[in-house]
Amino acid sequence: MTADKEPKSAYELAMERLRAKDRAAGIDEPKTLTEKQKQRIAELRREAKAKIAELEIFRSGRIAEAGGDPEKLAEIEDHYRIDRERIESRQEAEIRKVRD
Repeated sequence: MTADKEPKSAYELAMERLRAKDRAAGIDEPKTLTEKQKQRIAELRREAKAKIAELEIFRSGRIAEAGGDPEKLAEIEDHYRIDRERIESRQEAEIRKVRD
C-alpha cells in the first residue's frame, strides 16, 4: 500500500468483486442516465404518486360509506390493492422504457 492511497472499505472491496463477477458472467455495467431520462423518470414517479394519493382519497370515502360492513371493507381493500399494484406496475414498465 502506498502513502497516496487510503485503504478500501469492505463495501468497496465487495462491490469490486461483484463487478468482476458480473463482467465474467457477461453482464454489462448499468448505463448512466441522461438528464432528460432522469427528469422523465422523476415525472413518472410524481404522476404515480399523485394517482396513488387520489386512489387513497377515493378509498377513504368508500370506507366511510361502508359503515363498518366487513364484506364491503374487504371488497374495498381488494380493489385498492389491485388498483395500486396496477399503477405501480405501469410506472415500473414506463421507467424501464425510459432507461432502455
